[in-house]
Amino acid sequence: MLLSSAFPSRIFPPRTAIAARPSSPATGLHPMTVLVLACLWMGTVCNLPLWHAVLQLSGAYTLRGGVFLLAFLSAVSFATAGVLALLAWGHALKPVISVAILAAAAGAYFIGTYGIAIDPGMLTNVVQTDAREAADLFTWKMPLALLAMAGPPLVWLARARVRPLGWRRRAVHQGAFALGAFAVAAVCILAVFQDFSSTMRNHTRMRYLINPLNSIYAVGSLAAKPLRHDRGPLQPLGRDAHLGASYQGQAKPPLLVLVLGETGRSGNFGLNGYARDTTPELSARQDIASATDAWSCGTSTAASVPCMYSHLGRQAYEKRPADYESLMDVLQHAGLAVLWVDNQSGCKGVCDRVPTVSTSAHPTDQQWCADGKECLDDVMLQGLDERIAALPADQRARGVVVVLHQMGSHGPAYTRRSLPSQKKFQPECLTSALQECTREQVVNAYDNSIVSTDHFLNSTIRWLEARAGSAQTAMVYLADHGESLGEGGIYLHGMPYAIAPDVQKHVPWITWLSPAMQQRTGIATACLQKDLRSRHLTHDNYFHSVLGLMDVRTGVYEAAQDMYAACRQTAQG
Repeated sequence: MLLSSAFPSRIFPPRTAIAARPSSPATGLHPMTVLVLACLWMGTVCNLPLWHAVLQLSGAYTLRGGVFLLAFLSAVSFATAGVLALLAWGHALKPVISVAILAAAAGAYFIGTYGIAIDPGMLTNVVQTDAREAADLFTWKMPLALLAMAGPPLVWLARARVRPLGWRRRAVHQGAFALGAFAVAAVCILAVFQDFSSTMRNHTRMRYLINPLNSIYAVGSLAAKPLRHDRGPLQPLGRDAHLGASYQGQAKPPLLVLVLGETGRSGNFGLNGYARDTTPELSARQDIASATDAWSCGTSTAASVPCMYSHLGRQAYEKRPADYESLMDVLQHAGLAVLWVDNQSGCKGVCDRVPTVSTSAHPTDQQWCADGKECLDDVMLQGLDERIAALPADQRARGVVVVLHQMGSHGPAYTRRSLPSQKKFQPECLTSALQECTREQVVNAYDNSIVSTDHFLNSTIRWLEARAGSAQTAMVYLADHGESLGEGGIYLHGMPYAIAPDVQKHVPWITWLSPAMQQRTGIATACLQKDLRSRHLTHDNYFHSVLGLMDVRTGVYEAAQDMYAACRQTAQG
């Protein structure tokens, strides 16, 4: 009683009053404060390759250069914050920021390590790759780099207390923040617009280095692609295809092997004038023709293979209103037996409707699959007779076309693409972390993989020569794209076509025709050897050249695109 009277009830209110009083406002960081801090980390630490590129620009270490760097960094950070503010609502705040941090860290690692650019094409490569190819990119440095760049902000983010906001208040705050962030980014760019526009125009690759906006754009572009290109069902192609006059009363059917090369640099083939003898077996032959001015329609397997097996050509393929059947379908429509043998990560849809075999599914051959994980390309010749014999007999009697899809020189694990006996050039780069090796070591490992391809191609020709008693044989080798080996700090392939260096687009194209096939087609190897020395060719020619070589008649065939047509006319004229 005394205590109660000494301290009025307004100081010690009744228990019921305490329960009725509204709770104090929640404490913690405002959601947009969390977003800004995370984006500043991504804008700085996770964009080190970008800032390194900026610091290589002329005048980077002047006052003007410093202002440009600061404005560019601020623009990247606030533009990222604006984009994420539109995506990270309510309970999705931390998950969205976490994914962005991981994407930015991974982007920084791969850009810094291999000099790649991240765009929709590169993301397509990532989606379509298999575990075997992905494993080649994994090194001990990768988890350490990701831990260093993504670990601190993710730990901080997990422990950060975020102030809860009602949905109306959150919508107002977040919407206003997004507009403000984009406004700040725009002001920063306008402040240095002259330098910024000049840099983006003269250094186009730089726009693909901005993390994680490059990944966000790539994901958005791929997600929206079906909406932009609703091509509907697969369109038929070459249903009018039929076999030409050369099949009338033939004594032996044609047998054509199309070797689909992987990551072949034309300039690294000794056959094409390279200073090193990387093609000793092919160079010793007098019966092959090599096109030294051939160019791909893409810089990755995912882009090039569907394009080169299409009738459209590169520019029309990119703008195509519909998806069509491929060269393989047209050959099959004509009545030929067709087989696709794959030692890679798949045919990217072009062989979906023809017989297909994967030699990489169960690598058991002791000679060519030594590690039990993947096989060198020679394994595709093992058991090939039996695989052809399993095709329909009536089609085999007309003719056979076999595609051998190489593992070739696929990087970055070049050292795994050749046998010990084929390693002519030493020392090799023995790791997938190419930047840890000297450029000489990287080139040595790559060149040894070309030595392996040389042996495989010559073995394929010998395999065909051994079947001269039952077939009129030929081989055409064409690589899907080239490769960067450290020129300008760039490795591997997959750069956007417009800015990709020539070494990612200049590819080898080799033709071998048996004497019987030369007589059948009227195409003399001597004519090809002379004609192809200076002839400019692209993947656009491939579809029509194969149809012409196999004497397949169809309305989609264009004689002007047939690389063999000139020599056929010369031989017959």
